[in-house]
Amino acid sequence: MKFKADQTAQKLRGGYYTPQNLADYVTKWVLAGKPESIIEPSCGDGSFLTALSNNNASKNLKINAFELFDIEAEKSRLKCTKFGFVNAKVTEGDFLSWANKNLNSIEQQVSGVIGNPPFIRYQFLEKEFQTQTELVFKQLDLKFTKHTNAWVPFILACIKLLKSGGRLGMVIPSEIIHVMHAQSLRTFLGEQCSKLVVIDPQEIWFENTLQGAVILLAQKKNEITDHSYGVGIKHVKGFEFLNENPETLFNDTNAINGQTVVGKWTKALLSPTELELVTRTMRKSNVYKFTEVADVDVGIVTGANKFFLVDNETVEKFGLQEFSHPMFGKSQHCKGIIYNRKQHTHNEENKYPTNFIYLEDDFSDLPESVQEYIKQGESEELHKRYKCRIRKPWYKVPSVYSRNLGMLKRSHDTPRLIFNELEALTTDTAYRVTAKGMDAAKLAYCFINPLTAIFAELEGRYYGGGVLELVPSEIEKLFIPIPEKLDFDIEELDESIRTDDMAKTLKMQGYKILTPLGLNNEDVDNLVAIWERLKNRRQRKDH
Repeated sequence: MKFKADQTAQKLRGGYYTPQNLADYVTKWVLAGKPESIIEPSCGDGSFLTALSNNNASKNLKINAFELFDIEAEKSRLKCTKFGFVNAKVTEGDFLSWANKNLNSIEQQVSGVIGNPPFIRYQFLEKEFQTQTELVFKQLDLKFTKHTNAWVPFILACIKLLKSGGRLGMVIPSEIIHVMHAQSLRTFLGEQCSKLVVIDPQEIWFENTLQGAVILLAQKKNEITDHSYGVGIKHVKGFEFLNENPETLFNDTNAINGQTVVGKWTKALLSPTELELVTRTMRKSNVYKFTEVADVDVGIVTGANKFFLVDNETVEKFGLQEFSHPMFGKSQHCKGIIYNRKQHTHNEENKYPTNFIYLEDDFSDLPESVQEYIKQGESEELHKRYKCRIRKPWYKVPSVYSRNLGMLKRSHDTPRLIFNELEALTTDTAYRVTAKGMDAAKLAYCFINPLTAIFAELEGRYYGGGVLELVPSEIEKLFIPIPEKLDFDIEELDESIRTDDMAKTLKMQGYKILTPLGLNNEDVDNLVAIWERLKNRRQRKDH
């Protein structure tokens, strides 16, 4: 968990200002809708106000802008004066406070919204801003989560304040496409808007950050009963797209409706042909949803991994042999899909923390050397950490058990089920998986295929670094093809994953697992190509 004290002042105020060329492009599209009034909810030093002038907006355009910081607000006021916007008002204060008082006011509705809302996690917001954030969700009768980010209620409020047929153009985090905390927003946008287009860049637009950003163009329905075309995602590389009229780009971007709008927007990354192939494959009779063939549970939560996960040297030093159990929890601990004695010995030789320390006796009943180890942990105040201090005694970890399958929470190329032959323990950096009514080794083998890899990209989430992460609820939505009769060699696959390119491995697995279900080699090749494109997008490689 990240704490407020660790964050920079820029992060705490969400101060990442939009490059002028992007602000101009977004504003050009909104102005094409001929708005009479505009809201800019977080104007900063005025790049979007400059964009209005650069696009020859009417001097009589009604502009209602907000900025929390006085110095920046004054810069924006001076720009409005300089550009001759006679109906412009820049308010120094919190937009959400104003919006919550006016969400249901017809008089305050506008026909255009532009801007770049603050990117601030809910946990880093001041108490009053947290209250205003929750109130937006409450007034719109939407599910609220404390994992949200400030930009989410900003967009919710702006869409609510937008007149029928109005336009919203904003630069926002790319995570809108896939993070769970934005689901209420995605659903609301799907209900309220006739069409949504996300301009998705290969590059990171904000310098010196890992924050990926996109442009959201949203056209509100003229009436509640208006047809919704859904959401379309336009991939761009560099700034060549700025030479295309944004109206043309918006109209020409294919949109996908239905399940794409009510869930994550990741399926909109697929072309209609690609979506048809993926859908056709997942509907094969021997393709199962994860929950049909396995259960997933979180790993062991220690609260102080440095104390409970140790190398052999520490075990020897404090005489912990009786209390140590084999464990793994990082990708370096298992490069393939089999965790056995050979892999464990390799980890020991590399001095990895391969031992989980499980202590259940009272302090006085433990050997003196083990007591000394506990005292050392207390000298480092490990017993005061949240998960530790709520346990009695603090060094006794609950829910310690192993399963014959494991899965690391994060992955670089694609997630793997690891056949836990050694029945090693795993911490909460991995999941414990139980096969239901089938051989665990076969499930681990079948899990490596292009269809499952595609769904991992569609259902998972990632952030600036491009590492894929799945939580249990996302894992449960994966699809796994499992032919009834399959002659498989898990050791051969383990070696392939360790030594070959993942695309090559997925292709070979596709031929072995998917062709018996009725797909041809071309279908498999196309599925691998889809996975590779989605993976490269996540990792910001050329696709």
